[in-house]
Amino acid sequence: MIERIETPAGSPATGAGTSDRERRGAAEAVERELVMMFRRARNFSMTVASQVHPDLDPASYSLLLMVDDAGSLRGMDVADRTGLDKSTVSRQIATLVELDLLERVPDPDDGRARRIQLSASGRSRLAQVRKQRRKHMHGEFAHWSTEDLQDLSRLLAKLNRMF
Repeated sequence: MIERIETPAGSPATGAGTSDRERRGAAEAVERELVMMFRRARNFSMTVASQVHPDLDPASYSLLLMVDDAGSLRGMDVADRTGLDKSTVSRQIATLVELDLLERVPDPDDGRARRIQLSASGRSRLAQVRKQRRKHMHGEFAHWSTEDLQDLSRLLAKLNRMF
């Protein structure tokens, strides 16, 4: 729980007429909403992962998205980006290869090394699920104003820069 938020005098975070109590209450409300959002996102990831492949777990789904965004990666790149142990990443990659969602390809920069990338099946399955997810999200946001969507995007980007 957030105990105390300190901001420099005159900083944009301190509003005119905002008491410490109001600010603390607002910060606690943000914390509650973030906890709820993370919980729902975890549940959503489990659902979406199973739509890509019935045996796909949410952590491996996240890895699949990373590879899709990057194009191709070395196993070490995945470990560095996720902060996971090389052996954990290696097991996840092996599972994704077994599920025919990833494939290993030669590294053009190092003939001895291999890279991973989406397989044709992985690319197709992921594209289909992303299309469904996008359609769902567009429907959910249909009644939001463009300004609200822009504000949410800006604030989420600001939040992501904190981590």
